[in-house]
Amino acid sequence: MTTSEAALILVVDDDYDFLEITRMILEKAGYRVVTAAEPKQALARMEEQKPDLVITDLMMTTLDSGFLFARKIKEDPRYADVPVIIATSVSSALGLDFRPRTEEDRAQMHVDAYFDKPLDHHRLIATIGELLQPHAAQGDGEG
Repeated sequence: MTTSEAALILVVDDDYDFLEITRMILEKAGYRVVTAAEPKQALARMEEQKPDLVITDLMMTTLDSGFLFARKIKEDPRYADVPVIIATSVSSALGLDFRPRTEEDRAQMHVDAYFDKPLDHHRLIATIGELLQPHAAQGDGEG
């Protein structure tokens, strides 16, 4: 990303409405956005153009699709520096709580921030700003 171009954010979710609403919010905040409906498509988009940040759902084709996708990103040297945000409704849908509590949890989960759906858009934009700053201190990003 050059200083004159807006950051590129890849949003991955199998919910079309979530993709479109999130796209509109991010574009209004000045970001460029590409979307994908599942991890395989997202990896293809990443091959075309490296995103500056990824927002991914947790449950897509499987319960842990988002975690597996985040792991692939963080273990690939080309993308290891790309911040990953998990955005999920797993807590409300299944009553499960996967939120990372510590930096160690975040590292093991290969995520930089975690948000429950519905998203708090103001916190999301603030967290994205923090994650895109060079050497930014990692906040808890829970929303």
